[in-house]
Order: sequence, then structure tokens, then C-alpha cells
Amino acid sequence: MGFKAATEADFTAQVIQLAHIHGWKVAHFRPAETAKGWRTAVQGDGAGFPDLILVKAGRPVVYAELKSDGGKTSSAQDMWLETLRLTPSQAFVWRPDDWPEIEKVLGT
Repeated sequence: MGFKAATEADFTAQVIQLAHIHGWKVAHFRPAETAKGWRTAVQGDGAGFPDLILVKAGRPVVYAELKSDGGKTSSAQDMWLETLRLTPSQAFVWRPDDWPEIEKVLGT
């Protein structure tokens, strides 16, 4: 049984809290509201970059794209995740129902 988050923001906060409990450093780049809607400032190939970067000494870097239960990844997100999975790191798409896997990855 997975964790039930009210919103994607709640889910993100819970994943970050769990990561901190287990000694991970976490980066999350949040969008800001502009005249053209919500945007995340990126340069280069940043479009679609995963939501979280998690780093812990002696462990592979973890990249996580967080989605609501019915959330779908974009083609840009899929490109990033496919590329990251070919590096010495770990890349995931996590949803609230994946909470046991999240605990396993971040807790070990």
C-alpha cells in the first residue's frame, strides 16, 4: 500500500522529508508564476529535467520525477529519464503508490 498525498506538492514534501531523515541532500527546482503562466527557469537542455536530485555520500545519485497517481510523463521527461538510466545513477518516476519502493531506495 502506498502513501496517499493530497497533492503533488504534498507528495514532494513527504519524499524530501524522508530523504532528509536518511541523510540525503535534495535539490528541487520549483516553478515560479510569470505573466505567461508557471515556468521553471532553465538553460540548455533543462526542459523535462526530473523534479528531484538526491545525493548521499557513497550512493548513486538518484533522480526522481514525481507524479500524482494519474500523472503522465512528458516526452521531454521521458528523454531525460531514459538518458539518466544509462549513467551510473538511478532514475525513477515515483507516484504515491510507490511509497514502499521510495522507502527502500532512500532508506538503505
